[in-house]
Amino acid sequence: MTTTETQKTGRPLTIGTVCSRLQSEFPEISISKIRYLEDQGLLKPRRTRGGYRLFDEEDVERLRTILRLQRDEFLPLRVIQQELASPTRKHRSRRRQMGLSEEEQLTLADLCKRAGVGEELARELEEFGLLDPSGSGRDKRYGESDVEIASACANLARYGIAPRNLRRFRTSAGQEASVIEQLVGPSLRSRNAERRKAGMEDLQALASLAQELSQLLFWRDLRRVARR
Repeated sequence: MTTTETQKTGRPLTIGTVCSRLQSEFPEISISKIRYLEDQGLLKPRRTRGGYRLFDEEDVERLRTILRLQRDEFLPLRVIQQELASPTRKHRSRRRQMGLSEEEQLTLADLCKRAGVGEELARELEEFGLLDPSGSGRDKRYGESDVEIASACANLARYGIAPRNLRRFRTSAGQEASVIEQLVGPSLRSRNAERRKAGMEDLQALASLAQELSQLLFWRDLRRVARR
């Protein structure tokens, strides 16, 4: 039975089929690694009477998430396990796809609940410019992107990186945004609707290109660190 047939019928997948399906996205995956993740309690495929593992689509998606968190966010397995168990994860996943769309406005309590952080940490992140609320006092509101940022900062804090040390990330991001603003700012402020629309399209394209460049430079520097 092929992988395509399995996807159509919804039948369970063997560990070999799961490994083959994810090979193109995660070249380092192997059957032994999948078994190791199961031994660590991150995967729980059902077993046949003969002891063979059978994976459903939910198991495959969970495995894909684990591999992405390892590869893209460098999270250790114990933290990944906490991430997968967190009820706030769906909010964070949803936010990653929102781009430049309008954000829901949240109170401090809502932000802390969704990001899984304490108010003390949230206030410290705000103090160092990592959270950027609008309003003041009881009317202060945080965007959904602040949930993502607070969650990322909390993960970094587990490695001993304090909010004050993260100001460089905020400064770097601000400088990159300023470069793009110089290019598209006049169009976005134009009274001409067509010009504003074109400006928004340019902003989206420039944002993607700038993000790609930042990641390439970042990974190049990390490769140098790894070689030292």
